[in-house]
Amino acid sequence: MVSLEVGDLLEDCLRAARLSTHSTEAERLDFCLCRGQTQDDSLCAELASLLHDSMEMKWPFVPEKWQYKQSVSANDKTNLSDLTSTHLTQLLAVLKASIVAQEAGTALSVVFLVDRFLYWTDESSRLLKITKLLHKHHPDTPVAPQLVIRQARVYLNSGKLRKAEYILSSLINNSGSTGCWVYHSESDRALVQAVSVQVRGMILRTLGLWLEAAELIWASLVGYYALPQPDKKGIGASLCTLANILVSMNEQDFNAFRTSPDIDLSLLGDRSHRLLSAAQAAKMAVVYSQYTSLYVLTNVATQGTCLLSYSFSVDCPATQRQSFLLQAREAFSIGLLTKAEGELVTSKQELHTFLKAAYSLTVTHKWLGTPSSVVAKATEACQKALAHFCDYSNAETQHKDSLCGEIMQLVAQVKLLLRVDPFNNSEKGSFIPDSYRNIEDTSVDFTLEGFAEVMRKFQKYHASLCDTTNTNCKGAKEGVTLCITALGTTIGTECGTEACKVPPKGEEPQQGGSRSSDGPPPQTSHMCTTLGSTDNLGSTENKKRDVSCKIPATSSSNASSDSEKFELIRAGIETLVTEEDWMSDGGVMLQPSVAEGEVQSLSQLAIEITSSSLSDSFGSQSSWEKIPADLNSPTTGKPQPSSLSKRGTGQSSKSPGSDGSFFHLETLDTESNDWACDPTPKRPVESLNVDPKMETEVDSRANPHSDLSQFVPAQCETSTESSFEMLGDPPSGHQSSTDSPGLPQVKNPLCFSCLRNSPVAAGVPQSQYVLSQEDYRALLAGVCHACLLKRLHSDETQFKLKTHRSAHNALHLKFSKATGMWTARETCVYIGEPMGIQGKQRTAIWVQFLHQEERLSSYVGKDYLKPKEIQFHLKDVERQMTAQYYVTEFNKSLYDKEVMAQIFFIPSEALLILNGDEIAGCVTVEPFMLGDFVKLTNNTGKKDKRFQATEYGLAFGHFTYLFSDCQEVVVDLQGWVTANGKGLTYLTDPQIHSTKTPKGPSNFADRGLRYFLEEQHGPECNGICQLLKLPRVLRQPHVLPQTL
Repeated sequence: MVSLEVGDLLEDCLRAARLSTHSTEAERLDFCLCRGQTQDDSLCAELASLLHDSMEMKWPFVPEKWQYKQSVSANDKTNLSDLTSTHLTQLLAVLKASIVAQEAGTALSVVFLVDRFLYWTDESSRLLKITKLLHKHHPDTPVAPQLVIRQARVYLNSGKLRKAEYILSSLINNSGSTGCWVYHSESDRALVQAVSVQVRGMILRTLGLWLEAAELIWASLVGYYALPQPDKKGIGASLCTLANILVSMNEQDFNAFRTSPDIDLSLLGDRSHRLLSAAQAAKMAVVYSQYTSLYVLTNVATQGTCLLSYSFSVDCPATQRQSFLLQAREAFSIGLLTKAEGELVTSKQELHTFLKAAYSLTVTHKWLGTPSSVVAKATEACQKALAHFCDYSNAETQHKDSLCGEIMQLVAQVKLLLRVDPFNNSEKGSFIPDSYRNIEDTSVDFTLEGFAEVMRKFQKYHASLCDTTNTNCKGAKEGVTLCITALGTTIGTECGTEACKVPPKGEEPQQGGSRSSDGPPPQTSHMCTTLGSTDNLGSTENKKRDVSCKIPATSSSNASSDSEKFELIRAGIETLVTEEDWMSDGGVMLQPSVAEGEVQSLSQLAIEITSSSLSDSFGSQSSWEKIPADLNSPTTGKPQPSSLSKRGTGQSSKSPGSDGSFFHLETLDTESNDWACDPTPKRPVESLNVDPKMETEVDSRANPHSDLSQFVPAQCETSTESSFEMLGDPPSGHQSSTDSPGLPQVKNPLCFSCLRNSPVAAGVPQSQYVLSQEDYRALLAGVCHACLLKRLHSDETQFKLKTHRSAHNALHLKFSKATGMWTARETCVYIGEPMGIQGKQRTAIWVQFLHQEERLSSYVGKDYLKPKEIQFHLKDVERQMTAQYYVTEFNKSLYDKEVMAQIFFIPSEALLILNGDEIAGCVTVEPFMLGDFVKLTNNTGKKDKRFQATEYGLAFGHFTYLFSDCQEVVVDLQGWVTANGKGLTYLTDPQIHSTKTPKGPSNFADRGLRYFLEEQHGPECNGICQLLKLPRVLRQPHVLPQTL
């Protein structure tokens, strides 16, 4: 059935659910006739049986025939989706008739049966609305756990991670209890817990917490294997997720994971290398899920990615590299053959994965030596397909089928160009070649008792998280636990429960408590309205507005409600400036435009709001120092009139061979502040809640002309030869941007460049930003922070996004603070529309790329308003990932003291946009977050005491100072807070005062440390500091200046 017909039928059902009137005799008769016709139809005998079993609550998830069977017959190789799609018209007719007749049991049973199929056809949004309305009007009718977890998945896809976390934690903590659902066995409860912990692992993967995510996925594997009949579908999904986590995990985390006493990776066979373990896990997932084309496609794409990554690893023997590339080619080809030409694809996830497999196969062929002309044609087809895919994601229902057909035609072109041929497959109904069936079925000794023990290790955290919100069903009987509507509204920033209170000094936090009669802390009187995301720049109107804006279509499965009300509280704890605000073109210090706390105009207020869900990292305060221009710098070649222009000439032009989407500029002077603001945001925001008196301040004492040469990364040898091949030992006394003064750079044993130190090879590119084959190999294998900056740093060449709605090749760069390594993957990226939100320095754009962690989620790209050197983007990522590293250690300390609050910094990554082999631009990307935004502290002494979460933030700063050997402190804490910090806090765009890196306008170095210790934190520790037994820091002997 085409998507338009499905949408129309669901809309009819939704209208019927909204009416909720008492049924007439005629309507009940119509229901009986419709139900009878369905039961009498021989083609629907199987569906009638499934409907009966679902009403009897026989299973918490609708099973596939092959899912729990060790020996699979020919009849078992069909899938529920095939049965559902064939009879969807009948099923939706029964759904509508049962809703009208007030037969909620039948209606919810139909919803249960069609849920999985409609999720894959991107129609979960309306189905879940129907489910919630049915539950609202019939609270005593059971709702299947599958539907409750579906809501959590939808929240995950739409960026509402907090709501997803609360649903999953409730299911985990309460052994799967939800509403009126009755379990027939303890193994069914264990299954629900296993699925819940699996999805929560996916959330932590999105947050870049690889080790913690891997531990949760392992727990789900234990649960699936421990069932009386192991759940092959669940095992396959967890193995694939684990493989994706291992690909991104750093070596330090992998070593901690594989040596944990609770983990036995002998299940995966070869444990000699992280990427080989990942490839084996993915291959096992392929075999477990071989009878469902979508699962096979997903799993072989992951397997191919693991093998391709290993082929570039410094650990891969040169003699075996070709072999691993051939294995990767086979895996991607298997995925592309899961659909026959002309066969309909209705799932957004399936389309995305087809594109990823096609593009990855193209990359693999490039490294196998396929003629460049063929690779170029295949790449072009993939880029066109990705552009169509992004149109598909936002298209009206009636246009999706045609767009899907165009995408699959382009995929078919890639298959033809790269000669993807059918494989030997002797088993009908299976989607894998015979060669994959030789994998050994590893025996495991997992039991339900062992799974219960594993879950007890997470119990404290999930129990505490459940206490922070009321998840009880308001319409059902007293004591009924989590239901489908329990978290249908935004979880507020304020919380009145005793569980949320920060303990007084010297007292331990309580893990529970009753509701307090105390109201929320008073809000600032300066209200304003926004129509944008939580990075909205706001206005000064003292009123609220209803907002009905469409969130980027990651999938209709993850869309929010038709209209949501959002309130923006005027921002005030602002980050005032960065390097560009520090001085004017003439080197004159810029002063704040208005007095603190003064009501400003829209444009002035916009400049001061510097962080939010899309982060005013758009006005982020990079601690990267402004590096003086050096006319004799060997880094950049002489400007070519055809491609570069001087700053101030008012001219710019394309780089050689550029497609015009990005442009280079060369400049030798500093930039003036750009007070740009777009007051017409296009996307919804839930809420921005910050004190108008708090602003991040600038160090006006910093000398813009001070000699920072000791911190400047070393440059390449000549202006015409730039490559990682050329990065040998640094000059004596050279410092990287992260090194301490006076110490030579230490080689990183994991860094490709540090290990190779190879001489310059023939054929080195004639431009700094044209990548050689050796550059690609270095980036794909991994290079340290210092080597990356050496290779890409420039004082002159800058980049700026020029056009939108275009697809490009790109290098996806991730940074790990634990290892100091950057690792790249080749990907294809689509630069979407501007979000209508911009801060003082950066603007937000929608971005989609093939190797993003969550295929159905939205990502936000950040580009500077004025042309910027690449090192600014890299430093933005490095700073946020450093904060994430520190906060992960802080969370461990909280957990050890049985404080279950968790603070996360959302991961930031970089995309190097390529035009051929030339770097044509750079943007940073992070997952889209939707929620209530607050700012807790700035980068001097100010803090918002209205939020008790600030106490956790101050303790985190104290912890960071000690953990870094008294050299750094993370400040400027802002993001999304639930239950005043007792629950989950997601932060973004921090600043770091550091004596390890050069002093700058927002990195006050020693003076910044004193600001935090003596003013923001103060001489007295709070209850969290005392609970963690953090030693008091004596007052610094230096006297703080009276003014900035």
